[in-house]
Amino acid sequence: MSIRDALLMVLVAFLWAICFPLIEVGLGDAPPLVFAATRAVLAGALLILLAVWLGRPWPRGFVNLGLIAAIGVSFTGLGFGGMFLGGGKISPGLATVLANIQPLIAAVLAVIFLSERLTPRIGTGLLLGFIGVVVMSLPSLSGSEHAAGMQAFLWITLGAVGTAVGNVLLKALAGRADVLMVTGLQLLIGALALAVGAQAVGEDWSVDWTSRFVASLVGLAVFGTALMTALWYHLLQRASLNRLNTFTFLTPVFGLLLGGLFFDERLDSIQLIGILVTILGIQRVATRPSPTKERVL
Repeated sequence: MSIRDALLMVLVAFLWAICFPLIEVGLGDAPPLVFAATRAVLAGALLILLAVWLGRPWPRGFVNLGLIAAIGVSFTGLGFGGMFLGGGKISPGLATVLANIQPLIAAVLAVIFLSERLTPRIGTGLLLGFIGVVVMSLPSLSGSEHAAGMQAFLWITLGAVGTAVGNVLLKALAGRADVLMVTGLQLLIGALALAVGAQAVGEDWSVDWTSRFVASLVGLAVFGTALMTALWYHLLQRASLNRLNTFTFLTPVFGLLLGGLFFDERLDSIQLIGILVTILGIQRVATRPSPTKERVL
């Protein structure tokens, strides 16, 4: 993996990490699925307008359009829905661990459906990354608040599965349609799925358009959704899903660092150990293997 691609993946992980505090800020002014749908439709509309302005081609073919629709339902609909519905209702540690089973699910799916090679180096990197996330989450896993409801547990797990499936579909589509068009269209389709979900669970569509909510929404839509997802799809055209997915374990690392910088949260020694283990896993995946050919798992 080139240094440029590695740095872009670090940026993707950082943009994903800033979503969580922004969601917490905005949830006080809008119901979860309504908020998620608004985020997706704004980001999708911005990307489509940009793509049209740049003269990018519209996707063609029933297969490509079908993949885009499936990505919208899984990656955005289920992924965002699970994140918004489960966020704040379960312990931060358990939520982090559940959300980060996504790369492991995607690794299995990528081997089955994309015929990706899962080498010992990549497999070890994925495992170390997940172990690091679990270790980082231990302080809140041992807290009393972990007894939150099973419903939040299921929502976050469902969101992780949806994101994993969406990532496999994105990889299958990579290189077959324009980055901006694919990202924008799947976000709009996902927004529709989220809107249907909000209606189905009886959410109130009234939103309190405070300056706090607007700032949260714009930050999520522009940086945490449009830019992040477009970069992610671009990188999927250049590297394997399993190699890239290892970098997503940096998301909770950035989350802890942001909490320490802006929310006066203290980093425990056990969390520092978890960060080091995660970085070790990513370093193993990012660096070039030895000249001898790796055995496939």
